[in-house]
Amino acid sequence: MAATAQTCVTSDLHGRHLSIPQSLHSSVSHHEDFKEFFCGWGAAFINISLTFPINKVIFRQMLDGVHMYAAVQQLKLDGLHYLYRGCLPPLIQKTVSVSIMFGTYNEYSRYIRHNVPSVSPFVCLSISAVLAGTTEALLMPFERIQTLLQDRQYHNRFHNTFHALWEIKKFGVKEYFRGLTPILIRNGFSNMLFFEFRGKIKEKLPPSQTCFGRILKDFISGAVVGALISTLFYPVNVIKAKMQVQCGTRFLSFSEAFALTYYERGCSLRKLFYGVHVNYTRAFVSWGIINASYEFLKKLLY
Repeated sequence: MAATAQTCVTSDLHGRHLSIPQSLHSSVSHHEDFKEFFCGWGAAFINISLTFPINKVIFRQMLDGVHMYAAVQQLKLDGLHYLYRGCLPPLIQKTVSVSIMFGTYNEYSRYIRHNVPSVSPFVCLSISAVLAGTTEALLMPFERIQTLLQDRQYHNRFHNTFHALWEIKKFGVKEYFRGLTPILIRNGFSNMLFFEFRGKIKEKLPPSQTCFGRILKDFISGAVVGALISTLFYPVNVIKAKMQVQCGTRFLSFSEAFALTYYERGCSLRKLFYGVHVNYTRAFVSWGIINASYEFLKKLLY
């Protein structure tokens, strides 16, 4: 019996049904999958290149509990040579992380919809977002190294990213994953909010037929959601910084790190938010750039 090629039925622009070989349809499908990862990577690369100095000011405020002016003065005293110190880890980690965030979210969503068609859209979104955030956490060693390189007490101990990676190896693999709990909390729930609201906010904005208008809408929707998320989870990042700035010492639990930070800040919840105004400004710009760049790259390249 002669073998027959499997086909997939689709429609052209005029609504006519067309039969496409299954192998070709599969190839196109895989190509479509890949674009989510690539566009996420490119969007994060653009963002990190532009906003790293702002992120460093925020980190100093998180770690030392100082106002923005004092943090900026610290960076001035450190000198221009140290301004982009610690940039390589987030450049590697964040570009791959955002790539994974968009790509795996799309993959998890499609898998759930295909295998559990009865699941509600919100449940599908929530599970996919949490799973994507958990997958992102595999890259946390880079975030860990960034924390060490940005802290001035390690300026003379660690020369660069690769030296820091090598030096903390002596404490065991577990040392690379110090601060995992707050990262899992942050990634999962922030992804849920981002994918739930970025489209809804864009729908509320006035329609635009121009390329600039569409980019602006993508920027605003990503910026608003990003600023909201970063503010909500700012204390979680403060606790993460407290946990990750330790090196070779006993691991602090999330509750221990919170109690220690709270005590050091004079038992003031308000002081846990030192740097939040710079942080939500940075997040507004960063996630606006990421969302607009992501959508622009998808339209430009695909």
